[in-house]
Parts: sequence; structure tokens; C-alpha cells
Amino acid sequence: MQTLHVDLGERSYPIFIGEQLIDRGELLSRHIRGKQVAIVTNDTVAPLYLERLSRSLAAYSVTTVILPDGEAYKNWETLQSIFDALLTARHDRGTTIIALGGGVIGDMAGFAAACYQRGVDFIQVPTTLLSQVDSSVGGKTGINHPLGKNMVGAFYQPQAVLIDTSTLTTLPARELSAGLAEVIKYGLICDEPFLGWLEANVDKLRALDQAALTEAIRRSCAAKARVVGADERESGVRATLNLGHTFGHAIETHQGYGAWLHGEAVSAGTVMALEMSRRLGWITASERDRAVRVLVRAGLPVVPPANMRAEDFLQHMAVDKKVLNGQLRLVLLKRLGEAVLTSDFPREVLEATLNVNYDALMQESRT
Repeated sequence: MQTLHVDLGERSYPIFIGEQLIDRGELLSRHIRGKQVAIVTNDTVAPLYLERLSRSLAAYSVTTVILPDGEAYKNWETLQSIFDALLTARHDRGTTIIALGGGVIGDMAGFAAACYQRGVDFIQVPTTLLSQVDSSVGGKTGINHPLGKNMVGAFYQPQAVLIDTSTLTTLPARELSAGLAEVIKYGLICDEPFLGWLEANVDKLRALDQAALTEAIRRSCAAKARVVGADERESGVRATLNLGHTFGHAIETHQGYGAWLHGEAVSAGTVMALEMSRRLGWITASERDRAVRVLVRAGLPVVPPANMRAEDFLQHMAVDKKVLNGQLRLVLLKRLGEAVLTSDFPREVLEATLNVNYDALMQESRT
């Protein structure tokens, strides 16, 4: 097992990374202050891991909350069902909520913890690659709104994050690839040598090589922990973690939550951010294509939906959380390994980027 730390002063917490950690209740018990625990999971993960996690917490009074699986359920109605279960079982302010599942479960369980009786402890036990390398670390919680993704929520840090890499053996290949989009992001925004490592190891990652997965998760979490420690509430550098997300969230909202997986939309959005960075003269076409090749090898889409026009993107991007004082801000690349959050770009460059024929561009980049 490896242990990382997110350094936030008195709210600092550990990230445990290793195999078969779900069975090690002692790792969690040191971060549980009361006698009550509520495990929030979904109907896909519950048959796989709920019994094991419950057994490792046998010393506590455990309530289980099983939600429907999918991004489409990341809403007020589903959140209310968590509160219903907590109140029915008479959970008090000393309870600990444990999120067992992917990013949707982590976001909703964390938001429920932030709100229930004005704040109770919670622990993240992420079971997808995307949640292990991204959403479980950093304290972003929330739900979707029909007009925009993750527009209602709170910054609320967990007491601990327990990453059991063996849970990835039950993850569908499409979900694994979606997680790799967030892994590749770290190489693009802040760690160009990691991008090189990914080029050499992406096939091992897709084949579920445990050593390669552990290293990718460790490096991704270490990068995110550094950024969150420097900018917890996304007032500056943390926003660079959203490379491709403004374009990607527009795709998710327009297509309907769940039609595209988050990582798939981020991948296509990252290609758009790469192309815009090239048009601004910050990266070369060969650098853009290098990044695209890694995304393709990871099994990810690199072309936005055919049914989306520039106007569709602009409509959804106008309600992005990075809009400030009416100005759209985007995460772009100054070079591979260096990202910047900026509103300093000509409107015509953005519009040209949105109007690119990405099918033709991808064909051209492969020749």
C-alpha cells in the first residue's frame, strides 16, 4: 500500500492506494469518529463490493443506501433519497457517510455529507479509474442541473480516500478508457514526462496491469493533491485541472447526461482545447497530434458529436462555472505540460475552433 497526503492544514487527509483495501476496515476506522456509518453506493457496485465493505465495518451501526446507477440520476430527487435514508435511520451529527462507487456516487454522497445537519464526515472509496484519479480527491461535491453540469454543490473535503485498485478488474472497458482521459490530462497540464510514461504504458493500463495502474493512479493523485493543496477553492491554478472540461461539459449537457461518459466528453473537449491552443500559436500541430494519439490509443473519442453546432457549444459554455464577470475563461496549453486559464483570446479563434471539421482533422493528423 502507498499513502499520499492532501495538505490542507487541519483538514488534511490521506489517500491510501493498493490492492484489496476494501477489506481493511482499520484503515477507515481511524477516520470514523462516531458509531454510525452510512454507505452510499449504486445498484451496479453494491452486488460487487457492498458486503465486503460492510463486513470490514462490522463494529459500527451501518445503514446502506443503494441508488440507481448513472449520470442521469445525479439530481435533487436522488440526493433527497440519501437524506430520507439518513433521517429514517436516525443518523446524528456524529455519523460518517462513505461513498462507494464512481464519480456520481462520490459527488452526491459528498454533497449530502456537506448538507446533512449542516455537515457530517465522509470518506471516499472510489471504484472507477476516473473517480480514483480525479473526483474522489479535492472535495468537489454536487449534482447536475438541466442547464449545466455540476452547477449546484459545495467544496467539502473527505476524511480519507481509500483507493482499492483491484476494483478496476470489474470495470467495463469503456469506463476504464473514460478514466484514462483524466489520467492523460495530468501529463498534458503539468507533467510532460508523465505523458511520455503514458505513451509507453497505455496498453498495459488497458490490459489492467496492476503495477502500471498503481503507478498511474499514484502520479495522478500526487499531481491533484499538489494543486488542491495550493488552491483548494479553484481561484487560480486548480482551474487548470479542467482542461477539455468546458467543451466536454457542453457535450454532456447537450447530449443528455449519461449519453457520453464524462471521460469521453472530456477527451473530445481536450482535442478542441488542443486545436485552439494550436490556433493561438502556443503549441504546434505535431504536439497536438502527439496528445491526440495517446487519447486514441486509450480507446477514447477525439471528435465531438456530429449533431452539435458552434451555437450549441456557445450556449452551454455560457453557463460554465469558469465564466467570470460575463467572460468565458478556458483552460488551454502554453506547451505540453503547461496549462493556463485565460479569457485572453480573440472571439474569432474560439469560433473557428468550434467550426472545425474534426473528422477531417483527425484523418489529416494520422497521415
